[in-house]
Amino acid sequence: MTTPGARCFGDGDPLYAEYHDTEWGVPVRGEHELFERVSLEAFQSGLSWLTILRKRPAFRAAFADFDPRVVARFGDEDTARLLADASIVRNRLKIAATIANARAILGLWDSGRTLSELVWSHAPSADVARPRPQSWEGVPGLTPESTALARELKANGFRFVGPTTAYASMQACGLVDDHLASCPVVLARAGRS
Repeated sequence: MTTPGARCFGDGDPLYAEYHDTEWGVPVRGEHELFERVSLEAFQSGLSWLTILRKRPAFRAAFADFDPRVVARFGDEDTARLLADASIVRNRLKIAATIANARAILGLWDSGRTLSELVWSHAPSADVARPRPQSWEGVPGLTPESTALARELKANGFRFVGPTTAYASMQACGLVDDHLASCPVVLARAGRS
């Protein structure tokens, strides 16, 4: 159980607190924004989210503000540049996945679909009330929806998008809101702050 008035996470670091208060769990539908969140969640795998947040401006610079049209054109020289860039996470597989995912987004667009449509088609049903978690033990690591999302992303050429990463992306993009019941964000939304 968390202390009433304490954030779910982010207390003690202004950058982390700002992300918690203004982004996490807030619906995102723009293609660039979704591409960024899915990419950063993949880069976060095995690392702390705070590490990724601190490197976020560098990721945006390195990956052309996550413009899929630009990133899809990255080639060997760009990969070498990214692997030499100490301001981002220099993981060859994650870099290659980000480039492949940009190409997959273009493939979706060519077929008349958007990443937003694909991702949001896996949002949990609004008809099924889900209780707000009381503690982190009540927050799942993956769900049937995230498993289905990961499967569909992979079927469309996306990489580094397993069910757990897909669920973290769902949290980051607001498909689910896992703020704990005692979180000040929840209390403020309910008018009880």
